[in-house]
Amino acid sequence: MVKLEEYIPIVGQSIIDDLKLLGEKLKGKVIQHVNSTAVGGGVAEILTRMVPVLKELGIETKWDVIKGGQQFFEVTKKFHNALHGRKEEITQNDFEVFLETSQKNIDELDTSADIVFVHDPQPIALINKRRDNKWIWRCHIDVSNPNQKVWDFLMDYIVKYDSAVFSAPSFSRQLGIRQFLISPSIDPLSDKNKSLSMEEVDAVLKKYAIKKDKPIITQISRFDRLKDPLGVISAYQQAKKYIDCQLILAGGTAVDDPEGAEVLHEVKARAKEDSDIHILLLPQNDIEVNALQRASDVIMQKSIREGFGLTVAEALWKGKPVVASNVGGIPLQIKHKYSGLLCHSVEGASFALKQLLSNPGYAKKLGENGREHIRNNFLITRHIKEYMLLFLSLYYKEDVVYL
Repeated sequence: MVKLEEYIPIVGQSIIDDLKLLGEKLKGKVIQHVNSTAVGGGVAEILTRMVPVLKELGIETKWDVIKGGQQFFEVTKKFHNALHGRKEEITQNDFEVFLETSQKNIDELDTSADIVFVHDPQPIALINKRRDNKWIWRCHIDVSNPNQKVWDFLMDYIVKYDSAVFSAPSFSRQLGIRQFLISPSIDPLSDKNKSLSMEEVDAVLKKYAIKKDKPIITQISRFDRLKDPLGVISAYQQAKKYIDCQLILAGGTAVDDPEGAEVLHEVKARAKEDSDIHILLLPQNDIEVNALQRASDVIMQKSIREGFGLTVAEALWKGKPVVASNVGGIPLQIKHKYSGLLCHSVEGASFALKQLLSNPGYAKKLGENGREHIRNNFLITRHIKEYMLLFLSLYYKEDVVYL
């Protein structure tokens, strides 16, 4: 278990002192996080690291996961895509499936904590169980251009919360409750982000039969159409015409994402004739993800839509140059031509790859700038501080909207 003092060499003593002071002010309060999966995806990853730190600060913190069958998660995946602006056929039966499962969770889950912190749409209806306590709805996805039918359905629940939290200014919506902007974060001491020896990195490459005889381009993401793995392959193929290189597409699956197997099959079909494309379905092995990123010359995140894109922060923290789509929360992490390269198309991504692979000095500088940007803005200590300030704000009645 990581101790607070271990963050001091990274963020400084004053940051840790601030966290302890806020923790004292929240003693006696019980915080309950609720989401849809304990494994897979950025929310679960953040909570896995954050909950123990909150407990160490003396704040009683619980984490519960709602229950749901395949049909429920198929519906919530459609909702997820529709909220990102992707065209989906949403039927009345979909809403009924959502409501039926939601009611079961309302009946079974104890939500008597002082502050109930609900993450994303899947558990949103739990607010109907509200009593005399505080409720926060945390939206991790890009709802700047949502399917209006789904958004209107969710709004009936959102307005019952005390506050809503979004990851980027562009995600905020007109609401009748207070809004807060709190970006997600990475933990620099987690297995996915801590320093590794070259021997550890090489052992992972050997395990997956990946040689270091040519530059490595990597995208780490769930196998999800919104992450555009087929577009990544196309960009790599165009760049490969000019610079011999190889591609790693690595990711896992999540319980609440039933599309993953289908997308993985499509990716394998597209890549099957190229021995330089490595498709890796990783178990929940953060050390391997860490090693693959550290072994790479360039990291990609060519999402079509993106909530925040923690894989970008992970790569930048490791000092790697990143080529990423100019969507969602990615522009908060990458200033174009300073801490990475932003793109808008397959052709743009390919051009950026060629730029970085042909100019290692430029690539290294982008990576160095990116690491400092993440240190200053997107580490877990900043994230926890802002959450604790949010918790305290719930007990002060001010007519203020935070954006």
